[in-house]
Amino acid sequence: MIDFLWNLGSFIVALGILIAAHEYGHFWVARRCGVKVERFSIGFGKAIWRRTGQDGTEYVVAAIPLGGYVKMLDERVDDVPEELKDQAFNRKSVWQRIAIVSAGPIANFLFAIIALYAMYLIGVPAIKPVIDSTVAGTPAAQIIVKEPLQVMAVGGQKVRDWEEVNLALAGHIGDSKVDITLAPLSRLEGSSGDEKTYSLNTQDWKFNPEKELPITAIGLGMYRPAILPKLGLVSDDGAAGLAGIKVGDTLVAIDGETYKGWPRFVEIIQGSANETVTITVRRDGEQLAIKVTPKTRENAEGKLEGVIGVAPTSEPWPENMKVQLEYGFLDSFPVAVDKTWQLVSVSIKMIGKLLTGDVSVKNLSGPISIAQGAGNSADVGLVYFLGFLALISVNLGIINLLPLPVLDGGHLLYYFVEVITGRPVPEKVQEIGFRIGAALLLMLMSVALFNDFSRL
Repeated sequence: MIDFLWNLGSFIVALGILIAAHEYGHFWVARRCGVKVERFSIGFGKAIWRRTGQDGTEYVVAAIPLGGYVKMLDERVDDVPEELKDQAFNRKSVWQRIAIVSAGPIANFLFAIIALYAMYLIGVPAIKPVIDSTVAGTPAAQIIVKEPLQVMAVGGQKVRDWEEVNLALAGHIGDSKVDITLAPLSRLEGSSGDEKTYSLNTQDWKFNPEKELPITAIGLGMYRPAILPKLGLVSDDGAAGLAGIKVGDTLVAIDGETYKGWPRFVEIIQGSANETVTITVRRDGEQLAIKVTPKTRENAEGKLEGVIGVAPTSEPWPENMKVQLEYGFLDSFPVAVDKTWQLVSVSIKMIGKLLTGDVSVKNLSGPISIAQGAGNSADVGLVYFLGFLALISVNLGIINLLPLPVLDGGHLLYYFVEVITGRPVPEKVQEIGFRIGAALLLMLMSVALFNDFSRL
């Protein structure tokens, strides 16, 4: 329940900030084009707070935080007094209307830059993208790894941590090849060695983002510190915790088989759903044999597997693999702009791949997934929440630019037709377009919500 409330609260805060940024873009440009703004609302439905400013605009916070709007004086909607007609939206030139409508998505992109600027100014702790192996039968299998190699670039785009590697790889889903540039970690420490670029054949590369990361799907073996047999986490309501296993216990054996590493231990547990196993641990110099009956859960393939609610400890990350993505007051700005452009580029590519079928509609996420993401990022810390806000802001801006008549992009489409033809699109045509756009948007939202519920 606490997690639900935290996720909900984080979602409302995040959505409120992003909607405010988007609507303020419309509001700011409308005012400068001489349009009278009657209401600036964050949310829909019943107002829970309202105030009328000296500019005559009513500022509202409404009960349903799933959107917002800027209500401008418009003769197509209301009767407008003669003395105010020059302040009506519909009386403005087509280029002014284009500026007002496009200002919302542009504000989202600018907000992303501001959020990322703050994030890089504060500093983001990260891990260098270093691989120590590749997986046979994957596109990356051609890479021979004799020593730790750092991923320097993907598709010619420089990367600094695993998040950027994932982002860059996601943009190449459906492509016939992707170039990955690697350099020995030793070279980066001052020893000899050169960067080498590998052209990976991704003609048949397909994967499900719900089940695996692009990194592992393409076959890059991420370097991880050695896993120790000492338990670092034991869930109180998990099978192990209920049986008496404690944090700090050292795994010795399972069902008489000497502990041979964490992967083998997990394999035995997963294959023992509802079957009692004997786990031998060392505690305070004494060995204890504890019987545990794993609980069951359904894995990604729909099969039942055992789970006992424990996690091991691991050796600390080597200092030479840690990196602090932190920049100065001026240097943070170009880095934030570059990162925003990366997010825009990948998001546009993913939309294109949804249309071509290279990415399944099952990957669409709705408000539930966004709420979980907001809660998780806020739980980790401010810098990660800022990064999450930037990502969602970019996606909100791009989605609003889609040429669906109910979105900003649909209005812009009509206005550009007006620029070309010299006359407005007929009202009846616009109305039909709005209905079609609303139906398509409702369909997309339904698919996204269905995907959200299927992931719960």
